[in-house]
Amino acid sequence: MKYKSLFIDLDDTLWDTAHNNKESLEEVFDAHNWERHYASFEAFHKIYWPHNMDLWDQYSKGLIDRQTLIVERLGYVLRPMGITEKKDILAINTEFLQRTTTKTRIVEGAIELLEHLRYHYRMFILSNGFREVQSLKLQNAGLAPYFEKLILSEDAKAQKPSKAIFDYALINTNSRRKESLMIGDAISTDIEGAYLSDIDQLWFNPKDLPAPNNFTPTYTVHSLKEICDIL
Repeated sequence: MKYKSLFIDLDDTLWDTAHNNKESLEEVFDAHNWERHYASFEAFHKIYWPHNMDLWDQYSKGLIDRQTLIVERLGYVLRPMGITEKKDILAINTEFLQRTTTKTRIVEGAIELLEHLRYHYRMFILSNGFREVQSLKLQNAGLAPYFEKLILSEDAKAQKPSKAIFDYALINTNSRRKESLMIGDAISTDIEGAYLSDIDQLWFNPKDLPAPNNFTPTYTVHSLKEICDIL
């Protein structure tokens, strides 16, 4: 087989981040009675979600640090309600993160794929997510037994798409560049980062997004099941 090591993104590749995070945030919304300030949770979420995604994009590019991301993603929607103290924002963020770790919804086909791969490849999670939640998400969703190691941007001191995190992953798993494959859903971090690091890429593209202009991913699939036909 061409590949021996598979580096797999966690959020929205295996663990259903969009659904699980939204469910957790709605629980926080209800617990704090924020309907007094927002017409509905959906109205709240329409403001929060694009701002959150923009901050994650900035974080992946090294434009902001972890603390700024944590404070500003919720601070943006809390300040109009009069919640302005950093300690209060951080407390709500901690509550939100704790709730996410209890959620177990995974992307359709994730377990079947991992069962297919587990006896043929060494598998590692490669994530920009935070240590205090990623390991718990893996364990509680039943994904942890499939992976040798959880590799985080905090360890590498660099975020995907930086070449530094991919080099760190190769070194710390004793993997060869040409025998490795990156599997992920985020074209700008998982896939372009691997491409710029001279690592083959498998783009999980369930929303049928347009391909990048500057390169063609090694493989593109629209469901996890399709990966079984490639690997």
